[in-house]
Amino acid sequence: MMKISTIITILLMLFSFSCEGGKMGEKTASLKNDIALKDAIAKVANQRIYFGHQSVGYNIIDGIKDLSSENPGAHINIVETKDAATLNGKPGFMHSAVGNNMDPTSKLEDFSRTLDSGIADKADIAFVKFCYVDITQDSDVQKIFDLYKETICRLKKKYPKITFVHFTAPLTSKQTDIKTMAKNLIKKIIGRPVRTYKDNLNRNRYNALLKKEYEGKDPIFDLAGIESTLPDGSKVSYSEDGVQFYALAPDYTDDGGHLNKLGRRAVAARLIEFLAALPDNNNRR
Repeated sequence: MMKISTIITILLMLFSFSCEGGKMGEKTASLKNDIALKDAIAKVANQRIYFGHQSVGYNIIDGIKDLSSENPGAHINIVETKDAATLNGKPGFMHSAVGNNMDPTSKLEDFSRTLDSGIADKADIAFVKFCYVDITQDSDVQKIFDLYKETICRLKKKYPKITFVHFTAPLTSKQTDIKTMAKNLIKKIIGRPVRTYKDNLNRNRYNALLKKEYEGKDPIFDLAGIESTLPDGSKVSYSEDGVQFYALAPDYTDDGGHLNKLGRRAVAARLIEFLAALPDNNNRR
């Protein structure tokens, strides 16, 4: 009879690629040229941006690379760095991992440190994104939002020339496949938290707080809104105890949380268009 340790090892292999690290398999998606998108890419290519994130952020960066590569005449210079000297003040899309997953405080602190290290002098636009594992059923949503608000308020006062963009928290999808059930079973066995689509209840609450605070005041990139909207425009939502909440569209993910090629392209295209529409900061310094 197979030992329990062997069973655990096998099952662990099924979920070794999670938001805690690793890259997922990808669905293919046709990437087409679009004149408006190409113009937006050209505008973003001339911006100075810093993006602090974790694994879903890498999915988004890969999506931007997809779109940029198919429009070589409007190439975006994407650089993973925390070193302010890397771009030497030239336009570019700087990004890096910040903090630790499941610890939103560490992400805000690391984002602040990175700006303070000199990145703030080289960026006109900056934003930090939480991961879906940072906000779950057990999270104190108000506490997380209050800390975010306090951090951004301090940074805005310290760096008034930077445009800070607010990101809604990403979502997860409802999955009932055998692989996902196996993952959740083994997580229970080894004492790791089991994440379900119901965690989206608190993510939706966080996003509502963010929109209430910043709509009409600061730019908000509604990542959750894009993730929960299917290509045909319909929304993916569920109801729990009479409360409706949105979830990640299954079409956009292969593992329930990360973005596949279709999902990352959908988000990246909207982000590029969003950033291109921001007021020009190039003459503010």
